[in-house]
Amino acid sequence: MPTTTAPYGTWPSPIDASLVASHDGRPEYPGAVGEEIWWTEPRPAEGGRRALMRLPADGGDGAAESVLPAPWNVRNRVIEYGGQPWAGAVRSEGGPLLVFTHFADQRLYAYEPDVPGSVPRPLTPLSEVCDGGLRWCDPVVVEPEGSRPEVWCVVEEFTGEGPTDVRRLLAAVPLDGSAAEDRGRVRELTGDAGRFVTGPRPSPDGRRVAWLAWDHPAMPWDGTLVKVARVTGGGELADVRTVAGGPEESVAQVEWAPDGALLLASDETGWWNLQRLDLGEAASGGSGGRVALCPREEEFAGGLWRIGQRWFAPMADGLIATLHGRGAMRLGILDPRTGEIADAAGPWTEWAALAVTDTRVVGVAASPHSSYEVVELNTGTGHAVVVAAAHEDPVDPAHYPQPLVRTFTGPGGRDIHAHVYPPHHPGYAAPEGELPPYVVWAHGGPTSRAPLVLDLEIAYFTSRGIGVVEVNYGGSTGYGRSYRNRLREQWGVVDVEDCAAAARQLAAEGSADPRRLALRGGSAGGWTTAASLTSPDTAALYACGTISYPILDLTGWATGETHDFESQYLESLVGPLREVPDRYRDRSPMQHADRIEAPFLLLQGLDDVICPPVQCDRFLEQLDGRGVPHAYLTFEGEGHGFRRAETIISAVEAELSLYVQTFGIERSDVPTLELKP
Repeated sequence: MPTTTAPYGTWPSPIDASLVASHDGRPEYPGAVGEEIWWTEPRPAEGGRRALMRLPADGGDGAAESVLPAPWNVRNRVIEYGGQPWAGAVRSEGGPLLVFTHFADQRLYAYEPDVPGSVPRPLTPLSEVCDGGLRWCDPVVVEPEGSRPEVWCVVEEFTGEGPTDVRRLLAAVPLDGSAAEDRGRVRELTGDAGRFVTGPRPSPDGRRVAWLAWDHPAMPWDGTLVKVARVTGGGELADVRTVAGGPEESVAQVEWAPDGALLLASDETGWWNLQRLDLGEAASGGSGGRVALCPREEEFAGGLWRIGQRWFAPMADGLIATLHGRGAMRLGILDPRTGEIADAAGPWTEWAALAVTDTRVVGVAASPHSSYEVVELNTGTGHAVVVAAAHEDPVDPAHYPQPLVRTFTGPGGRDIHAHVYPPHHPGYAAPEGELPPYVVWAHGGPTSRAPLVLDLEIAYFTSRGIGVVEVNYGGSTGYGRSYRNRLREQWGVVDVEDCAAAARQLAAEGSADPRRLALRGGSAGGWTTAASLTSPDTAALYACGTISYPILDLTGWATGETHDFESQYLESLVGPLREVPDRYRDRSPMQHADRIEAPFLLLQGLDDVICPPVQCDRFLEQLDGRGVPHAYLTFEGEGHGFRRAETIISAVEAELSLYVQTFGIERSDVPTLELKP
C-alpha cells in the first residue's frame, strides 16, 4: 500500500466509535454445567446487559446459545462491583438447573432452560429497606443430607439508607421458592461479625465448607482469613475456625483438592503462589501443614475485586489448572506432586478466567492481536482451540497497534512497568521530523493493572496518529506484594510520579512531542489524572486530560460518599484519616482547582454510587469563573464505568475532540466538543 504523508492525528481510520462500543467488554465467569461450558457476555447494544451463554457438550453446530433472552441481565451488585452471578447443576432428571441473579431487582432466580414452558422463578424476596437492598452472589447448589435442596451463597443485606448500613454473611436459600416472599425462610449459615465474605466452597465429600473473610480497614489484597467449618447433618455450619491468612497475608482464592486438602492462592512469600494445606496438621489459627506447590516470583492470582473470582481450578485427576505470570497471565497445568507446570500452547498471551470439566480446561484469553475469546484446552492432547466468542477482525488488522513492553525509570531508580502503543497506520506516515502526540492511560483500581491485549479503543487513537502509553504504576498487581505496597499511604504521589516519568521519558527519547502530552483515566485513574493536572510538579507537563467517574475529594470519599467495600480503602492508600487529616485535604484535586490550567473533559455516570457525581459538581463549582476550557458530560442510567453503546460512542468521540482541539489537529470527521471557560 502506498504511504501518504500527513500530520499525526489527522490520519483517517476505519475504526470508528461505534465499532469501539460494539466490542466493549469481554466474556466472564465461565463455569461447567455437566459437560457444558457456560459464561456471561456483554451486550452494549442492549443497554449494557450481561447475557448468559452455553456451549452444547456435543458441540452441536459449533454455535453458543443464549440461555436467557433480553431483558434478563445476569449480574449483581454485591460490593457494587458484583461477583459470580450464576451457578448450574445437572438434575437427576438429566437437564440443567440454573440459579442466577438478575441485575434489575437483584433477586436470585431458578430456571430449567431445557424444560418446555419453564420460566425463571424468584427464590429470594425484595428488600424492605431500600431498592435492590438484598443482593446475592457466588452461589452453589447443594443438597444437605436429609434436607431439601438449597442454594448456598453470599447475601448482602442493607439495614438502613446509608452506604455502610449493611451486613454480609453466608446464607442458604431454599430451592423450592418458599423464600421468594419471606426473608425468614433464608437460613443464615454464618454470623455477620466479619464485614466481607466470599461464597462457600463445599468439600468433595460435602462434610466441610471453606470461604474467605476480611474486615475493615483491610482490602482483600491486604489481608484475608481462610475459614473452614463442619457441615452438620441438619445442614448447619459448626466448629468454624481460621486455618490460614492474617492481616499481612492475602489469600485470594481457596478451593478443595480431590483428596480433601485445601488449595490456597496466598501471598505469604510476597507473591500470590499456590499452596496445599493439610487440615489434619493445621492448628486453629495456624498454618501448619502448608506446602508450596510451585514457588516462583510470579503471581498465581490477582486483586479480588469481585466475589468469586477464580485464578485456579483443581481437576479430578489431581492436576491444577492455573493462571500465572509476571505482568501478564498465561494458562498452565500444574502437577502438585512435582511442582512442574506445562503452559498451554497457542497465540494467547493473557488469560483472565477459567473453569474445568473432566480433562478440559476452558478459559477467557486474548493477545495484542486478538480480543478475548473462549478457549478450550484438552489436557490429554495439549491442543487448545477457540470454542466461542471467536475473535473476528472487523477491519484490516494492519490498523491495529503494535505495542511495546517497556520498563521506565521512576524516582529513586524504581522500575515502572508500561505498554507503549506508538501511532500506527498501514497507509500513512507523519512528515519527517514531526513528533507524535501521546496520551498516558492510568488504569483504575488502583490495585489492578492494564493487560496487554487488543483494545479497539486504543486502536481508535493510534490508527489516527495519537500514541498511547498504559502505565502499570507502583501499586499495580502482577508484580508482587512489594510493588503493590509502593502505593501504601502514597496514593496521589507514586501514581502521579510514575505516569509523569513515563511521559517525560518518551519525550526525552524523541518518541513523543513534549508539547502534546495528555493524561486520561477512569475511577482511580480519574483520580490520578485530576491529581496530576492540579499538582505543581506535573500540571505543566500535560496539555489536557480526560477525567472519567473520578475521586476528587478524599475527605468526602472517606466520610460517606462511597460504598462500603472501599469506604476505608484510603486508610491504606493515604493513611489513617484521624491521624493525617491534612494529607487528605492537601492531596485532593478539589482543594486545588485553582491550579488547573489545562483543558479537560469530565465524564460521569449519574447512577454512580462508587464515585458519585456530587464530587464532580463540587469540583466544577471551585473552578467556576477561572476561564479554564472544559466540558462536563453526564449519562443517565450509567453507573461506575460505561456499558451502553450510545454512552461509549459519546465518550470516545468527545475525548478525541478534546485532543484535536488542544493539539491543534485538523480533522472534521468527529463531532466538536464544546469547551466552556
